[in-house]
Amino acid sequence: MRLEQLQAFLAIAETGSFQQAARKCGVTQSTISRQIQALEADLGLELFHRTTHAKLTLGGERLLPRVRKICQEWQTATEELTDLIAGKQPELCIAAIHSMCGSYLPPVLQQFCRDYPEVQLRVTSLGSDRALKVLKDGLVDLAIVMNNRFLTTGREMVVEVLYEEPIEVLTSAKHPLAQYEYIPWSELIRYPQVVFKDGYGMQRLIQDRFERLEATLQAALEVNTLDAFRGVVRQGELIALLPHSALMEARLDPTLAVRPLACNSNSNLSDNSSLTRRVVMVTTGDRLQIPPINHFWQLVRQNIPPQINQQRSAS
Repeated sequence: MRLEQLQAFLAIAETGSFQQAARKCGVTQSTISRQIQALEADLGLELFHRTTHAKLTLGGERLLPRVRKICQEWQTATEELTDLIAGKQPELCIAAIHSMCGSYLPPVLQQFCRDYPEVQLRVTSLGSDRALKVLKDGLVDLAIVMNNRFLTTGREMVVEVLYEEPIEVLTSAKHPLAQYEYIPWSELIRYPQVVFKDGYGMQRLIQDRFERLEATLQAALEVNTLDAFRGVVRQGELIALLPHSALMEARLDPTLAVRPLACNSNSNLSDNSSLTRRVVMVTTGDRLQIPPINHFWQLVRQNIPPQINQQRSAS
């Protein structure tokens, strides 16, 4: 049983004529006849009385509402796919890490809304692991995350490296570490920290660095928003290691201090303590063929990041 057979059956039922049905379907009358004969052979019963007018048999009458529903569903599906290819999708869903949502992403979102006013843009702030999971589950169209090669290596995945940024130290303005222009690892590891919860790329990055230093990470508190980091660190006792883009508001707060990490010649690290994270944009190859998704992808490529080095020198 094929779709064109069902479409032929529906056309005959609606027109009452094999000849008119053939004209409606854009085929010859002999083709319509063969399609109905094959359908009747599959079903094991006749669907039409062969008279002057093609009249439905009892079996044909029972089949008609089902076939009409199937053909309507198929027409709706093809129309939706045509709209999708043409870029007429109702919404675009993005998952992005917190620092991206609060720093570099807003101008891109604004530009996309101007370019595609008919597409509703939905942005969810998530940790990297969670963002990649909802992307793989088809719940979002694109993710901007901290790179995790174990979650982005699928053949269907398309990964664009956006930038690499330094990890810096957030303290209260009165904390002992605030006196340093560059904070050495030997001093930093002495103090308890507020850290991201499990499932965040930053949590793994920092834990891995402490293990390589053969030091113990004193994780006194776990949070998952930048406001919470600033609020806790402002109290004076805890410090935090955060990426450059997450510290823009903290730089403007006189109760907080942001300091870069210094090289520690006593560490056994080959890079002498430089600590950075790589931010990537991820989607799937089939999604990049959809005009609104591809347009958003290109906007991000063209506008993110701004010049980090210039920002650092100006801050």
